[in-house]
Formats: sequence, structure tokens, C-alpha cells
Amino acid sequence: MKRFITTLSVSALLAFASTSFGTSELIDATPESVAGSTTVDAAQAKSLFDNEAAFVDLRKENMWNSGRIPGAIWLDFKMAFSAEALAAEVGKEEKVVFYCSGVRCPRSSKAATKAVKWGYSQVYYFRDGFPAWKNANYPVE
Repeated sequence: MKRFITTLSVSALLAFASTSFGTSELIDATPESVAGSTTVDAAQAKSLFDNEAAFVDLRKENMWNSGRIPGAIWLDFKMAFSAEALAAEVGKEEKVVFYCSGVRCPRSSKAATKAVKWGYSQVYYFRDGFPAWKNANYPVE
């Protein structure tokens, strides 16, 4: 009986952790490219950053609060990302870079797909996302 209760407790804890920390939406791998956008690596993203492209962080609030690319716009993909919200921050002719938590996070590819459909002409998909940015020792706030 103790073993059953311990197993049940561990299972409940893992289920809570996966929903609380965002791992429940992680997938094996995101697409390598998004039609109508340009996929960029960390060095290319840094060049766009240096040239004042808009960066949109699509992660959950707890991840946003733990660190982000300086000056990034926060639009939680599930809670705040919409055509209207994006238009309030970025013009359709401006360079816009979408990122989230790396190659297993589908938010940036989904956002890039939507932005292209909404008529944005300079969409960049930073597939490797914030982990790659941080690992390259680029600025973080």
C-alpha cells in the first residue's frame, strides 16, 4: 500500500510540474522552417537584434520573468498573441523575430506562421530560441 501511495504521489507531482513549468506543450521537434519566413540561428538573431529588429517572446510569464532578450515584446502565445496584439507592437513592414524556449517549443513556429498569414513581410523564426541566445552569452535582461 505504501508503494502505491508513493507511486501515486510521484505521478501527481510530475503531472503538476509538467503543467506548471510548461513542459506539457513541448514536442519532439519543431519545424526547421516556416513558409514565408526566414529561419535564423543565434548569430543571425544577434545581427537582427543589433539592427533593431523587433523580438517577440512567446513564452509563459514565469519564463519571461526568469530572463529574456533585452527589449523583447512579451506576447504569451496562448494568452495574448493575436493579430491585434501584434499589430499594436510591430508594423507589417518591420522586421520581427519570434522566439520561445528552443527546438521543442512550438510557440515560435506557430506565431511565425500566423504572422505570415496576417501579412507581415519580414518574419524571422528563431527556432533555437532563448536557450541558444543565452548559451551564446548574448545580453539578457
